[in-house]
Formats: sequence, structure tokens, C-alpha cells
Amino acid sequence: MTRGPAATLLLLLPLAACAQGEARDTPPPSPAAEVVGKPQDCLPLSQFSNTRVRDDRTIDFIGSGRRVWRVTLPNRCSGLKAADSITYETSLSQLCRQDIVYPLNRFGNDFQRGAGCGLGPFVPVKLSR
Repeated sequence: MTRGPAATLLLLLPLAACAQGEARDTPPPSPAAEVVGKPQDCLPLSQFSNTRVRDDRTIDFIGSGRRVWRVTLPNRCSGLKAADSITYETSLSQLCRQDIVYPLNRFGNDFQRGAGCGLGPFVPVKLSR
């Protein structure tokens, strides 16, 4: 989605320690999370400082004070869990459920953007430890 002159922002993502598959009997993304609030359509960029990819459909946006918003993508995002970072474009000061993120793969000293994947709602969660 293009929104006029958009700035590309990069967020480095540490990978989750264990990859999750698509099978129906596969456990939910690690760590499990308890929903603690209503889903939000948008999340201000200032509310999070880190992200964690849990699998090819799940990204946790992590803010201060252990605040976490989990986004479950409406569709599988091929290569997301294998990427070491994501990129997105926005001319606003927030990310919204209709925005697109891209897996960003590192090749030597260069980065290559993967196929775009639409976000879902931002759900406040408490992570299980």
C-alpha cells in the first residue's frame, strides 16, 4: 500500500528459538500468550521498540514495561520466521492492520526484501514464561 512519500523503517528481529510449522496439531507460537485487552486497529510507532517473529503468521511488538501486542497475520507470510529482520513503509506515526510488512533477508552485507504480507489487528497480550 502506498501512502505518498513513505519512509522505510527497519526493525531488526531476533529469531524465535524454535520454529513452528503449519500442521494443525502444531502447538501455538512460543511463548504462549494470554489476551489482556481489546484488539487495536493501529499501534503508534512510539509504543514499541522491538519485535519478535514467532512463526510465519505471528509477530510480537514489544514495548516498555513488558507491554506486548501480538499480530496474527491473516495469511501465512512465506519466509517470515527465517528472516532476521522486517521492513515496512508508512508515512504515518503508526502501523495499522491494513499495512504491509516485508521479511528482510541478509545476504552478506546486503538486504533483500521478501514478498509483502498484510498485518492483522494488534492484540494486547501477556506472554507466558
